[in-house]
Amino acid sequence: MVAVPGIGVSGAVIAIPPAPSRRPAPTRLVAIAVSPMELLRPESELARLVAGGVTDLLVASEDGSTGPRITSYFDYPDYDDEDEDDESTEPDRRGLDEVQAAVDRLDLPGLRLHRLGLRAPLGPDSEADLVAAMSELVGFDPEPGVYCLAPVPAPAEPSRAAVVRAAQRIAQIYGLPLLRYRCLELSVVPDSA
Repeated sequence: MVAVPGIGVSGAVIAIPPAPSRRPAPTRLVAIAVSPMELLRPESELARLVAGGVTDLLVASEDGSTGPRITSYFDYPDYDDEDEDDESTEPDRRGLDEVQAAVDRLDLPGLRLHRLGLRAPLGPDSEADLVAAMSELVGFDPEPGVYCLAPVPAPAEPSRAAVVRAAQRIAQIYGLPLLRYRCLELSVVPDSA
């Protein structure tokens, strides 16, 4: 029994348990990936981590062409041509729709996919675009429980290094905890038989 001076007893004294030392589970993840394959690979750790709740995933570049796009002079639009019925002005979205269909097949209801569409390989000059896009996803004043999720650094890969630096800057600027996920690299191993 504990004696407290000057306070009348009005009922039973209930001890309040100490606050847990662990951080609460995140309520929202803001994740970044170099390409959609980091999510779509078999046994993807990123897919396992985003399955638990609401996640905004920023995909920096699409798998596909690398380097600048080469465009023929004849492919430029003819602005003085009044008959544009025979030409399609819609961009080619077949590759984008395939990625979205593959992500939908993963059945991750809390996942919101955002594609930045930068050219691969990413370099240090793309870091500002990555930080700006992630900043939009985090929001001006993030609510408690927002965590940043980025791949494990790989100094030999310039694209992943740019993504990791951008995530580190966002975590530092907004004071967010930074979680890491492993990227499984697929490789072909010769049969020893």
